[in-house]
Amino acid sequence: MKKTLLLLAFLLIGNAFVFAQSADEKAVAATVEKLKTAIISANEADLKKLTSPSLSYGHSNGLLEDQKEFIRALVSEDSKFTKIDLSEQTISISGDVALVRHKLFGDTHNKGKDPAQVKLGVFMVFQKVKGNWVLLGRQAFKLV
Repeated sequence: MKKTLLLLAFLLIGNAFVFAQSADEKAVAATVEKLKTAIISANEADLKKLTSPSLSYGHSNGLLEDQKEFIRALVSEDSKFTKIDLSEQTISISGDVALVRHKLFGDTHNKGKDPAQVKLGVFMVFQKVKGNWVLLGRQAFKLV
């Protein structure tokens, strides 16, 4: 009887943990979508809300931006995405940190440059702060 109760308790606790992970993964996926929309629309308020003040944002060309520069570049259209499609996304949660990887296919029209298409691999780190997931770090690399 004790073994049965112990097994039942273990299964219930294990399932609760799986559901908690699933909820966090869904929340992170929703944050990734909100960030994608904010990048395309260059919505300054949303970009600030979805990113950490400690943001380290790495571009595929080696450019590194902090939160202020990342937002400024988008709002000024120095960096402008007109379309972003994400695929093969994976999300891994460890406590208050989420690791996200995906492929990004997009169209850009950066200030002073002809429209272009980008094919990137992206690695992002999100942190849960006061119940919300915010982008802490991002590094992109060109796909061949």
